[in-house]
Amino acid sequence: MKNNNGIYMAMLIIFLWMLSITMLMRFDFSFSNPLIYIFVLIQMHLYTGLFITAHDAMHGTVAPANKKLNNFIGQLCTLFYAVFPFQKLNREHHKHHKFVHTAEDPDYYEGNFFKWYFQFIKQYLSWWQVVAMAIIYNILKIYIPEKNLLMFWVIPSLLSTLQLFYFGTYLPHKGEHQNIHHSKTQSKNHIWAFFTCYFFGYHYEHHDSPGTPWWKLWQVKENITDTDNG
Repeated sequence: MKNNNGIYMAMLIIFLWMLSITMLMRFDFSFSNPLIYIFVLIQMHLYTGLFITAHDAMHGTVAPANKKLNNFIGQLCTLFYAVFPFQKLNREHHKHHKFVHTAEDPDYYEGNFFKWYFQFIKQYLSWWQVVAMAIIYNILKIYIPEKNLLMFWVIPSLLSTLQLFYFGTYLPHKGEHQNIHHSKTQSKNHIWAFFTCYFFGYHYEHHDSPGTPWWKLWQVKENITDTDNG
């Protein structure tokens, strides 16, 4: 019997993102309403979920028995996220795993947080994506209030890049590490790990078991102590 749990989890994330953004595009709000800032954080978290799902697809864990479906879901998530080409992200991400913490690692940069972040963004963002997103934005604002687009489409996606970078790249890989994966990990706290970056802060565990989907990484954490991977 086929295990389709990866597909179900991917569809759940995509559905929740689509439901949330559809409702928020028509939400009549004022900036004095504190609820909107909660909604921004929720939308940011769902954007991060899209990228983490695409990341799982890069490791073939969304639909292990069907590569075409697996890659289609990955491309769908990166399309919704910011019109990223899935194949390029896939290629570069596997370089990260193969050459982690070296000059050939596309995700590693010897610099402070801000320099590293902008290098990270420059590595993956192409000029044509900026143009495509600008075209989409200007078309959508014909039908959707511009303040909704900014608060629930633009800002959450930008914040999500910071969330992914800080918890999934910068914290795990900054500095030197005395382990085979050249990475560290968050201390075990599954609730905090989920809300910060879908357990991706358990980063040593991800490198040690890249075939484990995000929603099972906490189980790997249970079997590896922090002293093994500091």
